[in-house]
Amino acid sequence: MRKEALIRVEGVSFAYTINQTNIIPVLRGVSFQVYPGEYLAIIGHNGSGKSTLSKMLNGILTPDAGDVWVEGMNTREKSLHREIRRRVGMVFQHPDNQLVATIVEDDVAFGLENIGVPASEMKQRVDQALEAVGMSVFRQRPPHHLSGGQKQRIAIAGILAMKPDCIVLDEATSMLDSHGRREILGVIGKLNKAGMTIVSVTHHMSEAADADRVLVMEEGQIVLEGTPREVFRQAERLHALHLDVPQASQLAAAINRQYPRFRPDLIHKHEIVDEVERLQPPRAEVSGS
Repeated sequence: MRKEALIRVEGVSFAYTINQTNIIPVLRGVSFQVYPGEYLAIIGHNGSGKSTLSKMLNGILTPDAGDVWVEGMNTREKSLHREIRRRVGMVFQHPDNQLVATIVEDDVAFGLENIGVPASEMKQRVDQALEAVGMSVFRQRPPHHLSGGQKQRIAIAGILAMKPDCIVLDEATSMLDSHGRREILGVIGKLNKAGMTIVSVTHHMSEAADADRVLVMEEGQIVLEGTPREVFRQAERLHALHLDVPQASQLAAAINRQYPRFRPDLIHKHEIVDEVERLQPPRAEVSGS
């Protein structure tokens, strides 16, 4: 039996009001659920509404219509926002905009100080959070001396110290170089394997390929949903939505067109290698002379 949803998004619509005559609809009747321990990726081209949707998940934005429920708490209830944001933490696109202190461990402790966690427990939480993201040795460093990937790891540690049930990443790797992206993806994968619920808004298809489930957005609506394998084998549909597919998916589809026995729904490079090996004819044994 499937677990009860951690987050429920029900018929959510939202528009940005610039002035009385300039209202920009962004979300249009969006509904989906996020389950405990799940790794959910949300993709869509610029302007599809995915970042706005991510801010709905912990009450940074509230719907014009519909509801968002976090473990039974409605984000419309402002009195519940502190508890909702403790349970659903956000990591944003720009690492520098999330750091507030001059020393790493003070930055991780900032949120704990705001909610009045006792000093003895605070130290333990900071230690555990830094260890979880592999940044313990940098605890006395100034954050501005760190790389982009390291800064994002500190931002994630600050969220982890709050002991959330879910972490939402809004394009958290988009400003990083390839090394920084690998750092963050490694941390995300480790946290998810340990049971943390992850919602990742991303434009990197290779990142979405690692998720359990993918939502595809277009003009403020969910237009496609499924496992990465189910979604990325629909390359023509994704291209029509101005989205790409992982390189491994492109290669698998191209090989399949020439060799129909080759699986067309592969999404990872290692799967390509495994499939090539699987289809190799058995080697003839060389008898001794």
